[in-house]
Amino acid sequence: MMAVAKHAGVSHQTVSRVLNTPDSVRPQTRERVLASMAELGFRRNLAARALVTQLSGLVGIVWTGSGYFGPGSTVAAIEVAARAAGYSALVTAVSDRDEEELAAVFSAFRDRGVEGIAVVAPHQHMAERIRAVAAGVPTVVVADMGPDPDFHVVSVNQGRGAEIATNHLLQHGAQSVTHVSGPLGWFDALARIRGHRDALTAAGIEMPRSWVGDWTARRGHEIGHEMVANHAVPPAIFCGNDMTALGMLAAFREAGINAPRDVSIIGFDDVDGAGYFAPPLTTLRQPFDQLGALCLEVLLKAIAGEEPAVHAIEPELVARGSVL
Repeated sequence: MMAVAKHAGVSHQTVSRVLNTPDSVRPQTRERVLASMAELGFRRNLAARALVTQLSGLVGIVWTGSGYFGPGSTVAAIEVAARAAGYSALVTAVSDRDEEELAAVFSAFRDRGVEGIAVVAPHQHMAERIRAVAAGVPTVVVADMGPDPDFHVVSVNQGRGAEIATNHLLQHGAQSVTHVSGPLGWFDALARIRGHRDALTAAGIEMPRSWVGDWTARRGHEIGHEMVANHAVPPAIFCGNDMTALGMLAAFREAGINAPRDVSIIGFDDVDGAGYFAPPLTTLRQPFDQLGALCLEVLLKAIAGEEPAVHAIEPELVARGSVL
């Protein structure tokens, strides 16, 4: 506790009040202390604190259990950040379309006395279902969904990442950039579509035909072959994620089309192994470790009673060999 106090520039009594009676601390001071706790990985004596405050030291994490890279990496990062801050995390996967299951999970978390819940909600309809079941428990939604009156919102700035990707291709000589998006019901896919469109509009370039993928290499492979069959392989492609790019690269290679000589391709995510694609994939890296730490920091703010806000971090361009 003394280390947190020194780092935040407050007394140890103030740190204690943030932990035990957060409403008695001015919001700016409370936010500074919470940020120091997250940065230092402050670990509390949860058993002793529970006896004094009746707080559990538990947080809940809800997600859809999908096998996709982004949501799974996000959940893992939040859990790591929670442990570093002295919390135990209860992680539960639910169907993104079953409102009763989601309500049952929130009820079970309340029964366990969780102090707050982080929901990794990649789909639009899941975010609406959260609103119906989250009353009375501090909740952070991890999704690029914009401001919300009921929840703190945490995300990687997907739209900004799409702008960076599109502009990178334009800066390397592309006259236009075709986008192969993710599924249209996903927040991330929609934000990347908007970012791509905004970048082209700012450059005075008309939107070319777009394609809709499903985050898989299989679908990327199909789209690549469709482009080849229709003699419609564009000179520059921004893929909605790295796996889509992987499938497209394979399809073009099978058709004798060379990347990056004949077509430049950029992905999104920076999955493990992206540097070993053929060619090594230029992509946007999502800093999931930072996202997890930010989510935990914001969840502490929600637990402390701070008003909902939007919190976003920037993705990072990783330039490799798939853009000429």
